[in-house]
Amino acid sequence: MGTIDIIETRVRGFIADIQHPSQKKRINLNDLELQLRKLMDDYFERDGYSQFFNTIQNLQEEGQLIPIRNNQYNGKTPALALYYWVNIKTQNSKWDRLEMMKLSDLFDFSYYERHPEWQTEEEWNRIKKIYSFLQSSQEREWVSVEERSLELFGHEKFLLDGEQFSDGKGFLTRMGITAEQLKMVNYGEPFVFWMKQGTVIHEIQRILIVENLSFFHTTIQLVEAGQLDYEPDLIIYGEGTKIERSFSFFFRLFPPKNYLFYYAGDLDAAGYGILIRLIEKYPDCCIQPALKIYRKMLECVEQKNDQKQGQTQNSYYRDTFLQWFSGEEQAILLQLWKENKRIPQEVLTIESWRRWM
Repeated sequence: MGTIDIIETRVRGFIADIQHPSQKKRINLNDLELQLRKLMDDYFERDGYSQFFNTIQNLQEEGQLIPIRNNQYNGKTPALALYYWVNIKTQNSKWDRLEMMKLSDLFDFSYYERHPEWQTEEEWNRIKKIYSFLQSSQEREWVSVEERSLELFGHEKFLLDGEQFSDGKGFLTRMGITAEQLKMVNYGEPFVFWMKQGTVIHEIQRILIVENLSFFHTTIQLVEAGQLDYEPDLIIYGEGTKIERSFSFFFRLFPPKNYLFYYAGDLDAAGYGILIRLIEKYPDCCIQPALKIYRKMLECVEQKNDQKQGQTQNSYYRDTFLQWFSGEEQAILLQLWKENKRIPQEVLTIESWRRWM
């Protein structure tokens, strides 16, 4: 198959995956091209953009893509609109009732009876693959979501949350199928951690999670010098919101027991959200804010700076976070919120920390 065929086939496949039977969907063209580049090592050598451009033009002429005219372009030559509407999926046929009855021993088709617009050939092919898997699922091993997604649907990201080029989660919801039935696991991502010298794994009790890389290295130095509150046995680099995806990985590395987790992040909307979501997602774990560290950050309030662009200021996370602090401390934090200011974790350096000793 030639390069033109490969690019056109993949682009059309991406578009088909996100086409909805009853509403238009918006797509970012640069995101779409990025997917192609990840799949093709020789994309640039083969002048892939020229073929990508031609394919988008063809899809536009066919009426499958409609450019959004808002003076935003993809920054390439020749230029294309940055955003396109993906038109509604064309409905050609409804499913054979006899075939549905053959699969009804495992599936409830009531959703599709109520929503016949989902009775597409593509959806039926997915259902047959799920049916075939479930018939032999007892002999199958547990694998990752990505591995099972690739096996059943031809794309490793089809069943992942938030993926632009799939409706996999919606498909499972329509079918009433769970991840457990497909014997797939959403594994936690590995994280960077440091263990105190001389600590034996089964003796670990106190864990400090820090949001930012600079402070991760600072805390290591402080522990080695015997100068860090909480005296953690283990320090984890949370890497911003990544810790929400990687926290479960901890329990694949360390033996089950009652650990005490302390979390310290930026004093801003994102930092509040990370901590509160961790506490709520893992109610059986003892997760607390590292108050002594946060209080040292509050003493550096003169180093406040502007809230990061794009952060969602969720008042529920703010108010839940503030409950851990005194009235005077809450007043400072509320004033920062009102001014749209924040205190980054990087105010705590080896030098600033030792000034309090």
